[in-house]
Amino acid sequence: MENQTRFVGKVAVVTGGASGIGLAAAARLLREGARLAVWDRDAAALARLAATLGGEVYTRTLDLADAEAVQHAADATVQALGRLDILVASAGLAGPNHMTWEFPVEAWKRVFDVNVHGVFYCNRAVVPHMLANGYGRIVNIASIAGKEGNPTASAYSASKAAVIGLTKSIGKELAKTEIRVNCITPAAVRTPIFDQITQEHIDYMLSRIPIGRLGRVEEIAAMICWLASEEASFSTGAVFDCSGGRATY
Repeated sequence: MENQTRFVGKVAVVTGGASGIGLAAAARLLREGARLAVWDRDAAALARLAATLGGEVYTRTLDLADAEAVQHAADATVQALGRLDILVASAGLAGPNHMTWEFPVEAWKRVFDVNVHGVFYCNRAVVPHMLANGYGRIVNIASIAGKEGNPTASAYSASKAAVIGLTKSIGKELAKTEIRVNCITPAAVRTPIFDQITQEHIDYMLSRIPIGRLGRVEEIAAMICWLASEEASFSTGAVFDCSGGRATY
């Protein structure tokens, strides 16, 4: 059940918030009282966002692989909305499906530029603002693939493993503050990222989920929003599974 006042007075940034898991998280944060900023590279989707979400949204069009653009976005968000309390780092690429020894080098680099470097740039840019406020919540979106490694998806799997490691490191670094940094590892959820991968790979991922279905974006958003709330006060540098029973550790 939603708490309509849980995020009143808080400013939340959601990357990749124009679609998929990011959009579901953004919608729930907004419904529960947050002032919302969405960063995404899809300018057209961002232009439709206020109508989609039914509320006022501050938007920035940028490539998260550009460190300078990310820093400008963080500073501009604080200037526009007054503070920055929550980051949901949801933007990501699946990349193509290939055996590792046949994986295109440029495609590998692009997956890491967005999934790893982009998450690092976002975490790096928001933490000083959170430290200035004496409060913060960061939720990085990893994947069960980062724990298990999916065949023909080595770039995606390795990049999400890196997000887990980054989260653990920064969580420990900030543990003595009031900033909590965690990540979630969803199993397959039907979002526009499926357009980047083969049906064979989608079928493989579904076959690995004991519950026997794909996850729903609303289910992932529920976990994100708990971790983004004040309630998540004793968890940091942690990994939370939302995998339909797939996770084994």
